[in-house]
Amino acid sequence: MVQSPLPAEYTHLTEDETRERIRRAKSKLADRLVILGHHYQRDEIIEHADYRGDSYKLAQHAREHPEAEFIVFCGVHFMAESADILTPEGQKVVLPNLAAGCSMADMANLFQVKRCWSELAQVLGFQDSKDGSEPGKAPVVPVTYINSAANLKGFVGEHGGVVCTSTNAPGALRWALERGEKVLFFPDQHLGRNTAAAMGYDPARDMVVWDPFKPLGGNTPERLREATFVLWKGHCSVHKRFTLEQVELARSNHPQVQVIVHPECEHEVVKAADHYGSTEFILHKIEEAAPGSVWAVGTEINLVNRIAQDQADKTVFCLDPQICPCSTMYRIHPSFLCWTLENLVEGRTVNQIKVPEDVSRWALVALERMLEVGKALTAPVD
Repeated sequence: MVQSPLPAEYTHLTEDETRERIRRAKSKLADRLVILGHHYQRDEIIEHADYRGDSYKLAQHAREHPEAEFIVFCGVHFMAESADILTPEGQKVVLPNLAAGCSMADMANLFQVKRCWSELAQVLGFQDSKDGSEPGKAPVVPVTYINSAANLKGFVGEHGGVVCTSTNAPGALRWALERGEKVLFFPDQHLGRNTAAAMGYDPARDMVVWDPFKPLGGNTPERLREATFVLWKGHCSVHKRFTLEQVELARSNHPQVQVIVHPECEHEVVKAADHYGSTEFILHKIEEAAPGSVWAVGTEINLVNRIAQDQADKTVFCLDPQICPCSTMYRIHPSFLCWTLENLVEGRTVNQIKVPEDVSRWALVALERMLEVGKALTAPVD
């Protein structure tokens, strides 16, 4: 989908005028509207959000409001797709700027994943059937990160797999290994590697990387048979910027620093950090920390700056001194939100995200499994 240019009226508004018109439109829509804001959104968007959180938390909030006529998702395309899948038929999910995509999600498409699945079936000797080829354990269980297109979630649901988030990735991998001998994990190799390594698996012995542009993903049949995890060659452009050298520099400049990073970072960065976890984990870990503590954070700059502002009794800074925002999240500019809401007030639904029913049916299965895994993780066993 292509985003049309905004009418000139919106591009000429001042920041204060845009803010006031958003507030006015939101007030008119009242209970008909829920605005969701991802942690990586700029402050000028977050101030209007009814809920803010990571992908998993926002998926839950979307589902918790069946009474709202509109869910305006200030995030990226795959998040709005997931919200559409999880919400009732009559509810409309809107993405303020259709250009807000995800480079990681674009690193795996349905054609590539189907070809990978077919090649794995040939090497491992199973039929390309749905929900496992044999009674008992399936040879391979697919797990897709929520940062993926809806049709990939549909593929996973149809083939007995599950969607995961950075919050519930350990539970999702355990769930998959209870049902299969191997896991095909896509599109982010780093989340898969870091999660599996934390579960005790050896990255060198138990994991291979699947390059979709090479036969057998660049692997030998023997390595594919030996490995427990087949990790897609994908990554987050923001989290790939964080390096071991940055961790060492932070420790040199701040001897008492605690380094906390997102699991989309490379494995050597995660190993060198004191803590790692989802954006929600990072947020709460620093909130609960002692006053005066020092934190170097390896995640997107909007969230880091917001934590630093909210936790003024601590020193919080970004691990990457170059400060790289998520460029696609940044495409949700307040002027797009204003345009979206004012159209809704006038009875025009713009930028509705609608997943086709044949895709949505199986994607819902995979997302339901994700939510069930998440419930198990939040049960009182800590």
